[in-house]
Amino acid sequence: MTEAENKDMKVVYQRPHSLLPVVTNFCPGCPHGIVERLICETMDELGIEGETIGVAPVGCAVISYDFFGCDMIEAAHGRAPAVATAVKRVLPDKVVFSYQGDGDLASIGMAETIHAATRGENITVIFINNAIYGMTGGQMAPTSLPNQVTQTSPYGRDVATAGNPIRVSELLNSLDGPAYIERVTVDSPKNVRKAKRAIKKAFQNQIDGVGYSFVEVVSTCPTNWGMTPQDAFAWMRENMLPYYPLGVVRDVVADGYANAAEAASARNAACPIAHPEAHAEGGN
Repeated sequence: MTEAENKDMKVVYQRPHSLLPVVTNFCPGCPHGIVERLICETMDELGIEGETIGVAPVGCAVISYDFFGCDMIEAAHGRAPAVATAVKRVLPDKVVFSYQGDGDLASIGMAETIHAATRGENITVIFINNAIYGMTGGQMAPTSLPNQVTQTSPYGRDVATAGNPIRVSELLNSLDGPAYIERVTVDSPKNVRKAKRAIKKAFQNQIDGVGYSFVEVVSTCPTNWGMTPQDAFAWMRENMLPYYPLGVVRDVVADGYANAAEAASARNAACPIAHPEAHAEGGN
């Protein structure tokens, strides 16, 4: 290649600076690597690597501190939102995110998830939903589908005894605290780009003080599902996406509000005790 030809070449992709130059040890075909790369691309583009603090709990996310270039804190199983809350309140100028799987976030950590969201903590939560406990051996999770076979439901999830799966995004949408909730996936280049936009928006919301942002990534677990990566994505599209539909669940900015608090205030405008000043002006 001539020097002139070399000068005409341009870089179309390179490892994000925020993604440490190490070999990951996620299972072959696992989407965790894709999602973590998108988070790192977001940190690079927003210029916040040195201002970001990530919180990873137990589960496949437990090893994330090996891959993210930002500061990382290890949390007890399910407690990442509580730890992230503490960090954000002590260091309000930092960008704080948690990175959690469904067994962690929707099971042992459900209380922390709900209360951080309802308080409207100005943090970003990235939620990987692969409908199973991953690192701990493939047990049934709160998100496992009806009739889905797992290590602890060898005949399939029986909704008569185990109940139906939890749609976490819709559950959080019932609360007043969240500012932004979107469900995405990373099974194709098109969907990877959509997921990147959602993740970047979730981080930008925090920087702008809009409030609690939650991105759910519908994912796969080829190892515990006992499938090839290609078959796992096909199974996900056929079975998970009808139950966990993609799209924006809530966006208070798109609805015309400056932040989650303003949107919540508008929703409870008819409550006298919540708006005593309005009712006093009305003579009641």
